[in-house]
Amino acid sequence: MPDTGTKEAVKQYAIRLGDDALVLGHRLSEWCSYGPFLEEDLALTNVALDFIGRARMFYSYAAELAADGSTEDTYAYTRDCRDFSNLLIHELPRGDFAFSMARQYLVDAYNLAYMESLRQSADNTLAAIAEKAVKESSYHLRRSHDWMLRLGDGTAESHQRLQRAVDELWGYTPELFAMDALEQQLADAGIAVDAAALRPGWEQSVAATLAEATLQKPAGDWEVSGGRRGIHTEALGHMLSELQFMQRAYPGLQW
Repeated sequence: MPDTGTKEAVKQYAIRLGDDALVLGHRLSEWCSYGPFLEEDLALTNVALDFIGRARMFYSYAAELAADGSTEDTYAYTRDCRDFSNLLIHELPRGDFAFSMARQYLVDAYNLAYMESLRQSADNTLAAIAEKAVKESSYHLRRSHDWMLRLGDGTAESHQRLQRAVDELWGYTPELFAMDALEQQLADAGIAVDAAALRPGWEQSVAATLAEATLQKPAGDWEVSGGRRGIHTEALGHMLSELQFMQRAYPGLQW
């Protein structure tokens, strides 16, 4: 049984991972009925559901550790913007299709490596969630990688839009690999992932894909962070106003 301090740290870590999954899943769900064609509309919806399901598992584990009567819905629907700890790249508005696919590829390449590492966690529940997530992330990465090539090597317009999206997203990627005291503590204990150690492999893989898609790798001369500390873009507040409306209007509502 972990000590009280470690238990609280694992709870906060699970909430972070749940926030990442919930926010990105909601952004993907915004493509429902707006996909470029029917098959892609369904595929995007299914990927969104994968992330929502992942969020439920992390939130449920956090609620179990809290043992205070909270549930997955507590974390998803009753917290304010500053209480969310998702990385900023997940909350950015969906943009056009090229933007969504560029973000998805950058995040998918990260998520697959992250979940492959997390399934080695000394925490059995986190490892089990990651084991399931690895299978989903492998599929997600195949899809988004294919779209990078299709758009990058497609028409002049698709190439231009994708390059612009990569340029706009690039400064948000360093935050993926940042480690604060909480995550470093858990990584040292063999529970959390050492995200910083994933960066060289991610950069090599992404650089190869960008080259294959005839895209230029951005200069990397700017970066932003703050999501883990609850410092967010205005986009998250607008998103939560829609996501949380029903529960805020009718507290305690159950599906």
